[in-house]
Amino acid sequence: MADQEQTLYSQRFRGFFPVVIDVETAGFNKDTDALLEIAVTTLKVDNEGVFSLDQTLHFHVAPFEGANIEQSAIEFNGIDPFSPLRGAVAEAEAIKEICKMVRKAQKAAGCSRSVVVAHNAAFDHGFLNAAIERNSIKRTPFHPFVSFDTTSLAGLALGQTVLAKACRTAGIEFDNSQAHSALYDTERTAELFCYIVNRWQELGGWPLPPKTQEAQEAPEATQD
Repeated sequence: MADQEQTLYSQRFRGFFPVVIDVETAGFNKDTDALLEIAVTTLKVDNEGVFSLDQTLHFHVAPFEGANIEQSAIEFNGIDPFSPLRGAVAEAEAIKEICKMVRKAQKAAGCSRSVVVAHNAAFDHGFLNAAIERNSIKRTPFHPFVSFDTTSLAGLALGQTVLAKACRTAGIEFDNSQAHSALYDTERTAELFCYIVNRWQELGGWPLPPKTQEAQEAPEATQD
């Protein structure tokens, strides 16, 4: 990544590196229910500060030992957790490879920490954090609680909170037949996030006026 692009990236989100994530699971309980699929997409920025999709990493994940599987959940997402055709890997392998890829991209962007971007981010972030803890992964690039929720961002920018409707309103093609695939949903969420960030810049919301920028750079009383 060129020095100018690195500077644009590291200054845009307070040193955070946004990483778009989607998970498919066997229920709603992050501590007991199986993580079945996960995908992450990193972003790149050009010399004009315009964001676009960069790399995507995707895994089908084998249920961890003792994991609960809610029948209603797998009926909804259409995943057979124990099908050999899935090519599922161990949860630890998937999370370690994701952390490795994200850490490398974060460093190249000149950022200090990665932040989860997701549609209904609390859900995906919760399952990611639970998998990290369950597999005793110490060097995680992800901020433990800060996230960017495209549900809220799309509600503000587009008047829509459903992913498919928000994408279509933004002019992003969305195929309902491919929805609830972590790979497909991650890339559509990434496109939506980039659209909102880039549109905000087009409308003059970024970069900040000089006085606002000075206030932003003033010493903070607390750290998060």
